[in-house]
Amino acid sequence: MKQNLFIEYPKCSTCKKAKKWLVDNNIDFKERNIVTQTPTVEELSKWIQKNGQDIKKWFNTSGLKYKELNLKDKLVSMSDKEKIELLASDGMLIKRPLLISDEVILIGFKEELWKKLNVQSNSNI
Repeated sequence: MKQNLFIEYPKCSTCKKAKKWLVDNNIDFKERNIVTQTPTVEELSKWIQKNGQDIKKWFNTSGLKYKELNLKDKLVSMSDKEKIELLASDGMLIKRPLLISDEVILIGFKEELWKKLNVQSNSNI
């Protein structure tokens, strides 16, 4: 089994909670800083397609950058390609944390969704 990829902003309290949850549940993961190693257009395109949710779900709507750029109004008229390029241009625009595995891609930390991953990872032991 390939290792899970945990993409975080280290100063983010939700990311810290998610990381603690992964550790407490013995889930193996590799860490990646969303700002210093922002996901590429190629990665985001693949993940967004695999995840199946609307691209809007990938935006950090509570972030300062999102508000500064007035994206709530601008996203409506942007193409998917433009949205992905925008996300890839600045890690602070991406909702975090992200957990990327072979089975699932999780955006943000909702413990009940992450528990499903735990069940899957334990079944591989």
